[in-house]
Amino acid sequence: MSMPFTFHILTFGCQMNVNDSLWLAGVLSARGGKEADVGTADVICLNTCSVREKPEIRVKNMLSQICGSRKANPPLLIAVLGCVAKQHGEDLLSFPNVRLVAAADHLFELPDVIEKILQNPDQRVALLDFTEDFVEREEGIPLFSAPTAYVNIMQGCDNFCTYCIVPYTRGRQRSREAGAVLSECRQKIGYGAKELVLLGQNVNAFGLDACRGHKTQRPSFARLCQEVAALPGLQRLRYTSPHPKDMTEEDIAAFSTLPALCPSLHLPMQAGSDRILRRMGRGYTRKDFLLLVERLKNARPDIALSTDIIVGFPGETEEDLNETLSLMEACGFVSSYSFCYSDRPEARASTFPDKISQETKVKRLEAVQSLQEELSRKWLASRCQTETDILLEGPSKRDAEGRKSWQGRDPYNCLVHVHLPEDAGKRGESVPVRIREAGKHCLFADPLP
Repeated sequence: MSMPFTFHILTFGCQMNVNDSLWLAGVLSARGGKEADVGTADVICLNTCSVREKPEIRVKNMLSQICGSRKANPPLLIAVLGCVAKQHGEDLLSFPNVRLVAAADHLFELPDVIEKILQNPDQRVALLDFTEDFVEREEGIPLFSAPTAYVNIMQGCDNFCTYCIVPYTRGRQRSREAGAVLSECRQKIGYGAKELVLLGQNVNAFGLDACRGHKTQRPSFARLCQEVAALPGLQRLRYTSPHPKDMTEEDIAAFSTLPALCPSLHLPMQAGSDRILRRMGRGYTRKDFLLLVERLKNARPDIALSTDIIVGFPGETEEDLNETLSLMEACGFVSSYSFCYSDRPEARASTFPDKISQETKVKRLEAVQSLQEELSRKWLASRCQTETDILLEGPSKRDAEGRKSWQGRDPYNCLVHVHLPEDAGKRGESVPVRIREAGKHCLFADPLP
Protein backbone atom coordinates (compact mmCIF):
# COMPACT_ATOMS: atom_id res chain seq x y z
CA MET A 1 0.00 0.00 0.00
CA SER A 2 1.22 3.49 -0.74
CA MET A 3 -0.15 4.93 2.51
CA PRO A 4 -0.27 3.58 6.09
CA PHE A 5 -3.64 2.32 7.23
CA THR A 6 -5.29 0.17 9.88
CA PHE A 7 -7.94 -2.46 9.36
CA HIS A 8 -10.41 -4.65 11.21
CA ILE A 9 -12.23 -7.69 9.80
CA LEU A 10 -15.51 -9.03 11.22
CA THR A 11 -16.47 -12.52 10.08
CA PHE A 12 -19.87 -14.19 10.04
CA GLY A 13 -20.86 -17.71 8.97
CA CYS A 14 -18.98 -20.73 7.74
CA GLN A 15 -15.37 -21.87 8.01
CA MET A 16 -14.83 -20.83 4.39
CA ASN A 17 -15.56 -17.24 5.43
CA VAL A 18 -13.19 -17.57 8.38
CA ASN A 19 -10.48 -18.82 6.04
CA ASP A 20 -11.16 -16.05 3.52
CA SER A 21 -10.87 -13.45 6.28
CA LEU A 22 -7.55 -14.89 7.44
CA TRP A 23 -6.27 -14.67 3.88
CA LEU A 24 -7.42 -11.05 3.51
CA ALA A 25 -5.85 -10.07 6.82
CA GLY A 26 -2.60 -11.72 5.78
CA VAL A 27 -2.47 -9.89 2.44
CA LEU A 28 -3.41 -6.51 3.92
CA SER A 29 -0.70 -7.04 6.56
CA ALA A 30 1.83 -7.94 3.85
CA ARG A 31 0.95 -4.67 2.11
CA GLY A 32 1.65 -2.61 5.22
CA GLY A 33 -1.71 -2.62 6.97
CA LYS A 34 -1.94 -2.93 10.75
CA GLU A 35 -4.82 -4.60 12.59
CA ALA A 36 -6.78 -2.33 14.93
CA ASP A 37 -10.02 -2.48 16.87
CA VAL A 38 -13.32 -1.73 15.21
CA GLY A 39 -13.59 1.67 16.89
CA THR A 40 -10.43 3.12 15.34
CA ALA A 41 -9.67 1.15 12.15
CA ASP A 42 -9.45 3.01 8.83
CA VAL A 43 -10.79 -0.02 6.95
CA ILE A 44 -13.57 -2.18 8.35
CA CYS A 45 -14.47 -5.33 6.43
CA LEU A 46 -17.59 -7.36 7.18
CA ASN A 47 -17.26 -10.83 5.64
CA THR A 48 -20.86 -11.96 5.64
CA CYS A 49 -23.19 -14.97 5.54
CA SER A 50 -26.83 -15.20 4.43
CA VAL A 51 -27.29 -18.97 4.38
CA ARG A 52 -29.69 -18.50 7.28
CA GLU A 53 -31.73 -15.47 8.22
CA LYS A 54 -30.18 -14.97 11.66
CA PRO A 55 -26.58 -14.29 10.50
CA GLU A 56 -27.91 -11.89 7.87
CA ILE A 57 -29.80 -9.94 10.53
CA ARG A 58 -26.66 -9.84 12.69
CA VAL A 59 -24.70 -8.40 9.77
CA LYS A 60 -27.23 -5.63 9.18
CA ASN A 61 -27.37 -4.78 12.89
CA MET A 62 -23.58 -4.67 13.09
CA LEU A 63 -23.40 -2.46 10.01
CA SER A 64 -25.90 -0.01 11.50
CA GLN A 65 -24.03 -0.03 14.81
CA ILE A 66 -20.67 0.69 13.16
CA CYS A 67 -22.06 3.45 10.94
CA GLY A 68 -23.82 5.03 13.89
CA SER A 69 -20.87 4.89 16.29
CA ARG A 70 -18.34 6.28 13.80
CA LYS A 71 -20.27 9.33 12.62
CA ALA A 72 -18.03 11.73 14.52
CA ASN A 73 -14.88 9.97 13.32
CA PRO A 74 -15.92 8.04 10.20
CA PRO A 75 -13.73 5.23 8.88
CA LEU A 76 -12.23 5.86 5.47
CA LEU A 77 -13.76 2.65 4.19
CA ILE A 78 -16.39 0.09 5.16
CA ALA A 79 -16.43 -2.98 2.91
CA VAL A 80 -19.28 -5.50 2.90
CA LEU A 81 -18.09 -8.83 1.50
CA GLY A 82 -19.49 -12.28 0.85
CA CYS A 83 -23.05 -13.60 0.63
CA VAL A 84 -24.94 -10.59 2.00
CA ALA A 85 -23.00 -8.38 -0.42
CA LYS A 86 -24.10 -10.55 -3.33
CA GLN A 87 -27.68 -10.73 -2.09
CA HIS A 88 -28.25 -7.01 -1.44
CA GLY A 89 -25.74 -5.59 -3.89
CA GLU A 90 -25.46 -1.86 -4.48
CA ASP A 91 -28.26 -1.11 -1.98
CA LEU A 92 -25.62 -1.53 0.74
CA LEU A 93 -23.75 1.50 -0.63
CA SER A 94 -26.51 3.66 0.87
CA PHE A 95 -25.07 3.02 4.34
CA PRO A 96 -22.73 5.84 5.44
CA ASN A 97 -19.09 5.08 4.60
CA VAL A 98 -19.85 1.79 2.85
CA ARG A 99 -17.63 2.26 -0.18
CA LEU A 100 -17.06 -1.33 -1.28
CA VAL A 101 -19.49 -4.19 -1.84
CA ALA A 102 -17.95 -7.43 -3.12
CA ALA A 103 -19.25 -10.97 -3.62
CA ALA A 104 -17.08 -13.91 -2.56
CA ASP A 105 -15.81 -14.45 -6.12
CA HIS A 106 -13.99 -11.11 -6.00
CA LEU A 107 -11.90 -11.58 -2.86
CA PHE A 108 -8.80 -11.86 -5.03
CA GLU A 109 -9.33 -8.23 -6.16
CA LEU A 110 -9.90 -6.70 -2.73
CA PRO A 111 -6.35 -5.64 -1.79
CA ASP A 112 -5.98 -3.60 -5.00
CA VAL A 113 -9.51 -2.18 -4.78
CA ILE A 114 -9.09 -1.18 -1.14
CA GLU A 115 -5.87 0.60 -2.05
CA LYS A 116 -7.61 2.55 -4.83
CA ILE A 117 -10.53 3.57 -2.60
CA LEU A 118 -8.21 4.71 0.18
CA GLN A 119 -6.52 6.97 -2.37
CA ASN A 120 -9.89 8.16 -3.74
CA PRO A 121 -12.29 8.41 -0.76
CA ASP A 122 -15.23 9.50 -2.92
CA GLN A 123 -15.08 6.30 -4.96
CA ARG A 124 -17.67 3.55 -4.41
CA VAL A 125 -17.22 0.11 -5.94
CA ALA A 126 -19.56 -2.87 -6.38
CA LEU A 127 -18.10 -6.21 -7.53
CA LEU A 128 -21.05 -8.56 -7.77
CA ASP A 129 -20.84 -10.82 -10.82
CA PHE A 130 -19.65 -14.44 -10.78
CA THR A 131 -16.29 -15.48 -12.23
CA GLU A 132 -16.13 -18.39 -14.67
CA ASP A 133 -13.30 -20.12 -12.83
CA PHE A 134 -11.74 -20.20 -9.38
CA VAL A 135 -9.30 -17.28 -9.51
CA GLU A 136 -6.10 -17.80 -7.53
CA ARG A 137 -5.11 -15.22 -4.92
CA GLU A 138 -1.83 -13.60 -4.01
CA GLU A 139 0.15 -14.90 -1.06
CA GLY A 140 0.03 -12.98 2.19
CA ILE A 141 1.42 -13.38 5.69
CA PRO A 142 0.18 -16.72 7.16
CA LEU A 143 -2.00 -15.91 10.17
CA PHE A 144 -3.12 -19.26 11.54
CA SER A 145 -1.79 -19.90 15.07
CA ALA A 146 -3.28 -23.32 15.78
CA PRO A 147 -1.69 -26.45 14.32
CA THR A 148 -4.67 -26.67 11.95
CA ALA A 149 -4.85 -24.79 8.65
CA TYR A 150 -7.69 -24.63 6.10
CA VAL A 151 -7.47 -24.84 2.31
CA ASN A 152 -10.34 -23.89 -0.02
CA ILE A 153 -10.52 -26.31 -2.95
CA MET A 154 -13.63 -24.96 -4.70
CA GLN A 155 -16.24 -22.23 -4.77
CA GLY A 156 -20.01 -22.43 -5.25
CA CYS A 157 -22.48 -25.30 -5.56
CA ASP A 158 -24.50 -27.01 -8.31
CA ASN A 159 -27.09 -28.74 -6.12
CA PHE A 160 -29.82 -26.11 -5.73
CA CYS A 161 -31.38 -27.70 -2.63
CA THR A 162 -34.76 -26.04 -2.30
CA TYR A 163 -33.94 -24.34 1.03
CA CYS A 164 -30.46 -23.09 0.11
CA ILE A 165 -29.25 -19.70 -1.11
CA VAL A 166 -25.64 -20.73 -1.79
CA PRO A 167 -25.91 -21.19 -5.59
CA TYR A 168 -27.37 -17.67 -5.79
CA THR A 169 -24.77 -15.98 -3.58
CA ARG A 170 -21.65 -18.04 -4.42
CA GLY A 171 -22.56 -19.24 -7.90
CA ARG A 172 -22.08 -22.55 -9.66
CA GLN A 173 -19.33 -24.93 -8.63
CA ARG A 174 -15.79 -24.06 -9.71
CA SER A 175 -12.94 -26.31 -8.60
CA ARG A 176 -9.37 -25.13 -8.18
CA GLU A 177 -6.56 -26.69 -10.15
CA ALA A 178 -5.14 -29.61 -8.16
CA GLY A 179 -1.64 -28.19 -8.48
CA ALA A 180 -2.70 -24.94 -6.83
CA VAL A 181 -4.35 -26.84 -3.97
CA LEU A 182 -1.25 -28.94 -3.39
CA SER A 183 0.98 -25.88 -3.56
CA GLU A 184 -1.03 -24.13 -0.86
CA CYS A 185 -1.03 -27.28 1.27
CA ARG A 186 2.77 -27.51 1.04
CA GLN A 187 3.06 -23.85 1.92
CA LYS A 188 0.93 -24.19 5.05
CA ILE A 189 2.77 -27.30 6.17
CA GLY A 190 5.98 -25.34 5.68
CA TYR A 191 4.61 -22.63 7.97
CA GLY A 192 3.99 -25.21 10.70
CA ALA A 193 0.55 -26.70 10.06
CA LYS A 194 0.29 -30.30 11.26
CA GLU A 195 -3.35 -30.77 10.22
CA LEU A 196 -5.08 -29.61 7.02
CA VAL A 197 -8.81 -29.25 6.42
CA LEU A 198 -10.02 -29.13 2.80
CA LEU A 199 -13.01 -26.81 2.37
CA GLY A 200 -15.83 -26.56 -0.14
CA GLN A 201 -19.60 -26.14 -0.27
CA ASN A 202 -19.76 -29.66 -1.76
CA VAL A 203 -16.20 -30.78 -1.21
CA ASN A 204 -16.44 -34.34 -2.54
CA ALA A 205 -17.77 -33.06 -5.88
CA PHE A 206 -14.32 -31.59 -6.54
CA GLY A 207 -13.52 -31.74 -10.23
CA LEU A 208 -17.02 -32.69 -11.35
CA ASP A 209 -17.48 -29.21 -12.81
CA ALA A 210 -14.78 -30.09 -15.37
CA CYS A 211 -17.50 -31.31 -17.74
CA ARG A 212 -18.70 -27.70 -18.08
CA GLY A 213 -15.76 -26.71 -20.23
CA HIS A 214 -12.72 -26.40 -17.93
CA LYS A 215 -9.49 -26.69 -19.87
CA THR A 216 -7.75 -28.94 -17.35
CA GLN A 217 -9.29 -32.18 -16.09
CA ARG A 218 -9.17 -32.39 -12.27
CA PRO A 219 -8.44 -35.63 -10.41
CA SER A 220 -11.23 -37.18 -8.36
CA PHE A 221 -11.72 -35.90 -4.83
CA ALA A 222 -10.41 -39.17 -3.39
CA ARG A 223 -7.30 -38.87 -5.56
CA LEU A 224 -6.77 -35.30 -4.37
CA CYS A 225 -7.00 -36.53 -0.76
CA GLN A 226 -4.39 -39.19 -1.52
CA GLU A 227 -2.01 -36.59 -2.90
CA VAL A 228 -2.51 -34.22 0.03
CA ALA A 229 -2.18 -37.04 2.57
CA ALA A 230 1.18 -38.02 1.04
CA LEU A 231 2.73 -34.58 1.60
CA PRO A 232 5.79 -34.72 3.90
CA GLY A 233 5.18 -33.27 7.35
CA LEU A 234 1.39 -33.68 7.37
CA GLN A 235 0.03 -35.59 10.35
CA ARG A 236 -3.71 -35.24 9.89
CA LEU A 237 -6.18 -34.57 7.08
CA ARG A 238 -9.88 -33.68 7.28
CA TYR A 239 -12.46 -32.22 4.92
CA THR A 240 -15.83 -30.49 5.11
CA SER A 241 -18.55 -30.62 3.96
CA PRO A 242 -19.31 -33.53 1.64
CA HIS A 243 -22.71 -34.22 0.09
CA PRO A 244 -24.07 -37.73 0.83
CA LYS A 245 -25.23 -38.27 -2.77
CA ASP A 246 -21.68 -37.64 -4.08
CA MET A 247 -19.88 -39.91 -1.61
CA THR A 248 -18.18 -42.54 -3.79
CA GLU A 249 -16.80 -45.95 -2.87
CA GLU A 250 -13.36 -44.45 -3.42
CA ASP A 251 -14.15 -41.69 -0.90
CA ILE A 252 -15.36 -44.26 1.62
CA ALA A 253 -12.38 -46.55 1.15
CA ALA A 254 -10.00 -43.66 1.86
CA PHE A 255 -10.93 -43.86 5.55
CA SER A 256 -9.34 -47.32 5.70
CA THR A 257 -6.43 -46.74 3.31
CA LEU A 258 -5.13 -43.26 4.20
CA PRO A 259 -3.55 -43.19 7.68
CA ALA A 260 -3.54 -39.37 7.74
CA LEU A 261 -7.30 -39.11 7.06
CA CYS A 262 -8.89 -38.63 10.46
CA PRO A 263 -11.74 -40.90 11.61
CA SER A 264 -14.22 -38.02 11.73
CA LEU A 265 -16.65 -36.76 9.13
CA HIS A 266 -19.30 -34.06 9.03
CA LEU A 267 -22.05 -35.62 6.90
CA PRO A 268 -25.08 -33.31 6.45
CA MET A 269 -28.30 -35.30 6.83
CA GLN A 270 -30.77 -32.36 7.00
CA ALA A 271 -33.84 -34.59 7.60
CA GLY A 272 -34.76 -38.22 8.21
CA SER A 273 -38.04 -38.39 6.31
CA ASP A 274 -38.06 -39.44 2.66
CA ARG A 275 -40.91 -37.05 1.97
CA ILE A 276 -39.02 -34.06 3.39
CA LEU A 277 -35.71 -35.09 1.80
CA ARG A 278 -37.50 -35.22 -1.56
CA ARG A 279 -39.03 -31.77 -1.02
CA MET A 280 -35.58 -30.47 -0.04
CA GLY A 281 -34.12 -31.82 -3.30
CA ARG A 282 -31.36 -33.69 -1.48
CA GLY A 283 -31.00 -36.52 -4.01
CA TYR A 284 -30.93 -39.42 -1.51
CA THR A 285 -33.36 -41.37 0.65
CA ARG A 286 -33.31 -42.37 4.28
CA LYS A 287 -32.23 -45.87 3.19
CA ASP A 288 -29.43 -44.41 1.05
CA PHE A 289 -28.14 -42.41 3.99
CA LEU A 290 -28.23 -45.38 6.37
CA LEU A 291 -26.38 -47.52 3.83
CA LEU A 292 -23.73 -44.81 3.44
CA VAL A 293 -23.24 -44.66 7.22
CA GLU A 294 -22.96 -48.44 7.33
CA ARG A 295 -20.30 -48.42 4.61
CA LEU A 296 -18.34 -45.69 6.35
CA LYS A 297 -18.39 -47.63 9.61
CA ASN A 298 -17.32 -50.79 7.81
CA ALA A 299 -14.37 -48.89 6.36
CA ARG A 300 -13.51 -47.24 9.68
CA PRO A 301 -15.43 -48.75 12.64
CA ASP A 302 -14.41 -45.96 15.03
CA ILE A 303 -15.42 -43.10 12.71
CA ALA A 304 -17.12 -40.19 14.51
CA LEU A 305 -19.95 -38.69 12.47
CA SER A 306 -21.49 -35.25 12.91
CA THR A 307 -24.30 -33.72 10.88
CA ASP A 308 -26.59 -30.79 10.00
CA ILE A 309 -30.34 -30.90 10.65
CA ILE A 310 -33.10 -28.51 9.59
CA VAL A 311 -36.34 -28.64 11.58
CA GLY A 312 -39.65 -27.10 10.62
CA PHE A 313 -39.19 -27.38 6.86
CA PRO A 314 -42.45 -26.48 5.05
CA GLY A 315 -44.93 -29.33 5.32
CA GLU A 316 -43.01 -31.17 8.05
CA THR A 317 -45.28 -33.26 10.30
CA GLU A 318 -44.70 -34.81 13.71
CA GLU A 319 -44.20 -38.12 11.92
CA ASP A 320 -41.49 -36.53 9.75
CA LEU A 321 -39.81 -35.19 12.88
CA ASN A 322 -39.91 -38.63 14.50
CA GLU A 323 -38.21 -40.08 11.43
CA THR A 324 -35.45 -37.49 11.80
CA LEU A 325 -35.03 -38.39 15.46
CA SER A 326 -34.91 -42.11 14.72
CA LEU A 327 -32.33 -41.61 11.95
CA MET A 328 -30.18 -39.58 14.35
CA GLU A 329 -30.23 -42.51 16.77
CA ALA A 330 -29.54 -45.08 14.06
CA CYS A 331 -26.49 -43.10 12.88
CA GLY A 332 -25.23 -42.32 16.39
CA PHE A 333 -24.05 -38.81 15.58
CA VAL A 334 -21.47 -37.53 18.06
CA SER A 335 -22.61 -33.94 17.44
CA SER A 336 -24.89 -31.94 15.18
CA TYR A 337 -25.71 -28.41 14.08
CA SER A 338 -29.49 -28.03 14.10
CA PHE A 339 -31.51 -25.01 13.00
CA CYS A 340 -35.07 -23.87 12.47
CA TYR A 341 -35.92 -23.52 8.78
CA SER A 342 -36.11 -19.95 7.49
CA ASP A 343 -37.08 -18.72 4.02
CA ARG A 344 -34.15 -17.51 1.94
CA PRO A 345 -34.61 -15.26 -1.10
CA GLU A 346 -34.61 -17.09 -4.46
CA ALA A 347 -34.54 -20.53 -2.80
CA ARG A 348 -37.52 -22.54 -4.10
CA ALA A 349 -38.79 -23.55 -0.66
CA SER A 350 -39.53 -19.88 0.10
CA THR A 351 -42.52 -20.27 -2.27
CA PHE A 352 -43.87 -23.37 -0.52
CA PRO A 353 -47.22 -22.50 1.11
CA ASP A 354 -47.32 -24.95 4.04
CA LYS A 355 -45.04 -23.11 6.48
CA ILE A 356 -44.59 -24.26 10.07
CA SER A 357 -45.25 -21.82 12.95
CA GLN A 358 -42.26 -20.47 14.82
CA GLU A 359 -43.57 -21.93 18.08
CA THR A 360 -43.74 -25.42 16.56
CA LYS A 361 -40.29 -25.06 14.97
CA VAL A 362 -38.72 -24.09 18.29
CA LYS A 363 -40.40 -27.01 20.06
CA ARG A 364 -39.14 -29.45 17.44
CA LEU A 365 -35.66 -27.97 17.58
CA GLU A 366 -35.62 -28.57 21.32
CA ALA A 367 -36.50 -32.25 20.72
CA VAL A 368 -33.64 -32.64 18.22
CA GLN A 369 -31.13 -30.90 20.46
CA SER A 370 -32.23 -32.86 23.52
CA LEU A 371 -31.67 -36.14 21.70
CA GLN A 372 -28.30 -34.92 20.42
CA GLU A 373 -27.19 -34.05 23.95
CA GLU A 374 -27.92 -37.63 24.98
CA LEU A 375 -26.11 -39.11 21.97
CA SER A 376 -23.12 -36.83 22.59
CA ARG A 377 -23.05 -37.72 26.28
CA LYS A 378 -22.99 -41.45 25.51
CA TRP A 379 -20.21 -41.07 22.96
CA LEU A 380 -18.06 -38.94 25.23
CA ALA A 381 -18.58 -41.39 28.10
CA SER A 382 -17.51 -44.27 25.84
CA ARG A 383 -14.16 -42.57 25.34
CA CYS A 384 -13.17 -42.81 29.01
CA GLN A 385 -10.08 -44.95 29.71
CA THR A 386 -9.13 -45.00 26.03
CA GLU A 387 -5.80 -43.76 24.70
CA THR A 388 -5.38 -41.21 21.93
CA ASP A 389 -3.13 -38.43 20.65
CA ILE A 390 -4.00 -34.75 20.77
CA LEU A 391 -2.51 -31.84 18.84
CA LEU A 392 -1.98 -29.06 21.36
CA GLU A 393 -3.66 -25.77 20.40
CA GLY A 394 -2.79 -23.71 23.46
CA PRO A 395 -3.14 -23.37 27.24
CA SER A 396 -6.57 -23.74 28.82
CA LYS A 397 -7.76 -22.75 32.28
CA ARG A 398 -5.99 -24.20 35.29
CA ASP A 399 -7.98 -26.62 37.41
CA ALA A 400 -9.07 -26.15 41.04
CA GLU A 401 -5.65 -27.31 42.25
CA GLY A 402 -3.91 -24.75 40.05
CA ARG A 403 -2.37 -27.32 37.73
CA LYS A 404 -1.39 -26.18 34.26
CA SER A 405 -3.72 -27.45 31.53
CA TRP A 406 -3.48 -27.49 27.75
CA GLN A 407 -6.19 -28.08 25.20
CA GLY A 408 -6.09 -29.72 21.80
CA ARG A 409 -8.08 -31.98 19.51
CA ASP A 410 -7.88 -35.70 19.04
CA PRO A 411 -8.26 -37.47 15.66
CA TYR A 412 -12.04 -37.53 16.21
CA ASN A 413 -12.03 -33.70 16.35
CA CYS A 414 -13.03 -33.73 20.01
CA LEU A 415 -11.66 -31.05 22.34
CA VAL A 416 -9.45 -32.58 25.04
CA HIS A 417 -7.93 -30.90 28.11
CA VAL A 418 -4.74 -32.40 29.54
CA HIS A 419 -2.57 -31.51 32.55
CA LEU A 420 1.10 -31.07 31.71
CA PRO A 421 4.16 -30.13 33.79
CA GLU A 422 4.89 -26.40 33.96
CA ASP A 423 7.79 -26.66 31.53
CA ALA A 424 6.02 -28.99 29.07
CA GLY A 425 3.78 -28.42 26.10
CA LYS A 426 3.91 -26.26 23.01
CA ARG A 427 1.44 -25.42 20.27
CA GLY A 428 1.42 -28.04 17.51
CA GLU A 429 2.99 -30.77 19.65
CA SER A 430 1.37 -34.21 19.49
CA VAL A 431 0.83 -35.62 22.98
CA PRO A 432 -0.29 -39.21 23.79
CA VAL A 433 -2.94 -39.21 26.53
CA ARG A 434 -5.40 -41.42 28.38
CA ILE A 435 -8.96 -40.11 28.70
CA ARG A 436 -9.97 -40.05 32.36
CA GLU A 437 -13.25 -38.09 32.38
CA ALA A 438 -15.99 -36.86 30.05
CA GLY A 439 -17.40 -33.34 30.24
CA LYS A 440 -20.54 -32.05 28.57
CA HIS A 441 -18.80 -31.09 25.33
CA CYS A 442 -15.17 -32.14 25.86
CA LEU A 443 -12.86 -34.70 27.42
CA PHE A 444 -10.26 -34.54 30.21
CA ALA A 445 -7.07 -36.58 29.99
CA ASP A 446 -3.74 -37.38 31.58
CA PRO A 447 -0.48 -37.59 29.62
CA LEU A 448 0.92 -41.05 29.00
CA PRO A 449 4.48 -41.74 30.17
